[in-house]
Amino acid sequence: MKKVGFFRSIHLKFVIIYVLLILIAMQIIGVYFVRQLEFTLKDNFKSTIQDRVSLLAYYLEEQMTKERLPDEDGPSLEEDVFRLLRDYNSEDITEVQVIEGDTLKILGTSETDNQGVVGRRSIDTLVRMTIATAKQASEELIDNHTGNRIWVLVTPIKHNGEVIGAIYLVGKIENVFDQMRQINQIFISGTAIALGITAILGVLLAQTITRPMSEMKRQALAMAKGNFSRKVKIYGNDEIGQLAMTFNNLTKRLQEAQATTEGERRKLSSVLSYMTDGVIATDRKGRVILINEPAAEMLNVSRETVLATSIVSLLGLEDDYTFEELLSERDSVILDYSKPSRTLILRANVSVIQKETGFVNGLIAVLHDITEQEKIDMERREFVANVSHELRTPLTTMRSYVEALAEGAWQDKEIAPKFLDVTQTETERMIRLVNDLLQLSKMDSKDYNLTKEWINVVSFFNRIIDRFELSKEQNVTFERKLPDHSAFVEIDGDKLTQVIDNIISNALKYSPEGGKVTFRLEEQNDFVNISVSDEGVGIPKENINKIFERFYRVDKARTRKLGGTGLGLAIAKEMVEAHGGEIWATSQEGKGTTISFSLPYDRTEEDDWA
Repeated sequence: MKKVGFFRSIHLKFVIIYVLLILIAMQIIGVYFVRQLEFTLKDNFKSTIQDRVSLLAYYLEEQMTKERLPDEDGPSLEEDVFRLLRDYNSEDITEVQVIEGDTLKILGTSETDNQGVVGRRSIDTLVRMTIATAKQASEELIDNHTGNRIWVLVTPIKHNGEVIGAIYLVGKIENVFDQMRQINQIFISGTAIALGITAILGVLLAQTITRPMSEMKRQALAMAKGNFSRKVKIYGNDEIGQLAMTFNNLTKRLQEAQATTEGERRKLSSVLSYMTDGVIATDRKGRVILINEPAAEMLNVSRETVLATSIVSLLGLEDDYTFEELLSERDSVILDYSKPSRTLILRANVSVIQKETGFVNGLIAVLHDITEQEKIDMERREFVANVSHELRTPLTTMRSYVEALAEGAWQDKEIAPKFLDVTQTETERMIRLVNDLLQLSKMDSKDYNLTKEWINVVSFFNRIIDRFELSKEQNVTFERKLPDHSAFVEIDGDKLTQVIDNIISNALKYSPEGGKVTFRLEEQNDFVNISVSDEGVGIPKENINKIFERFYRVDKARTRKLGGTGLGLAIAKEMVEAHGGEIWATSQEGKGTTISFSLPYDRTEEDDWA
């Protein structure tokens, strides 16, 4: 093996990384420190000057508002201003001028060599802006003569809220930057010293890490040549030392692993053959070399006939995948083998078999039957879509009418009641839908109990029919074909009332004017059959088995117009089945529909009641 040079070794890389990390950390800290220090020094500089200017403005206000008589021998305003400004020369201030507010005349300056400007009119923009706005103004500039940075501050002098003048101050802010340059030089020197010490420590630290790693590299080369007798020297009990111990244990275990590899391979073959999921294994060309019994049953093929055939053709993926594309597939592949007679959906998870070198030996496909899962997912999606649709329709209607009322329709005595009536109707429809959904949810979770008692089902059925006959609004005739004697059945009266109410309500909805609804109760050996027949439009033969599904409607437009939710018969089915009975429907298009259900019936118990 080629020897690694010093400049390409991990030793040097470790030192460089260590030094770079320290350098980056120092730079980040330095940038943050210098930036914050600059802000602090500048703020302190400006705050100090502003405090002095505020005090000066107070004294100048007294002098500028002081009454002076023409014949008085006292000092003039300019002399008083000069006396005040004389004490304001310092290392941080270049010049201070006082300007009169009305005339913009310069009343005085602290600069001895610049007394010639006294009495002249100031043309500075900041002065004009400060006197006009009565607000303090400042800006940083570059002095054209010296090239240094200066800070110009203009502060208004106020008397009783009115501006009577301004103070124009030029500060030597370059002093702040001189201090910053000195601090930067100190910081750079400290960083250089720290990096030098860090480099020396990095070299020493890297040796403690790279020496054991070199030992382990030599051990790995020996193991690659089949020599398992060599041991790695352990220098300590840290992570590197523990790694060296692991290398020594690895040498010993590798010898043991070689002896058990063949046995494990035979066990793996046995497991694949007897897994409950379907398993298919191929060679590197994609030809089937192993298929277990569950896979053969799922694909409806013989194990002997599919050996040596292409897995792509066996799974029916010729139009979608090549074998190479199947090798690179990371997601599950869904296989639909559904026929009119049966539904079969499989999910194939593909795993590549390859050596440590990366050479592909083939693949293993594990087949899972997800037919029931797909059915459940489809029903859930349909259920969510139906609920969304059912809620959206009344909500849209209500929004339209409420918007119309909000826009002024509430003032119309003829239209407003109609709009409110429609809104109330749609609200009641949503309440019915939510109540039905809650009822179904309880049934699905089995979070309900039947309160059964022995009830004479004949009189029970008659009372429900009487209630509908008294309250019906259509011109529909009721015909009863019920036995004259009693028939006792153990049922939950409230639940069965809801079932019969749903069935009779549907019969009345679809019965034409002048039609007839027929009620029957028949006793059989172990069941009592109850049926309700109408003379409506009927149900097509292909839809007769779907009417007990949730949200299913034969005539959706008409059902929605009549206020149905599509859940009544689904609830009825759940309740009847909870009683141990069965519900079904028969129909002829154009002649009517009959909804029937059965309840367990024990004649012995009835005799005891008698």
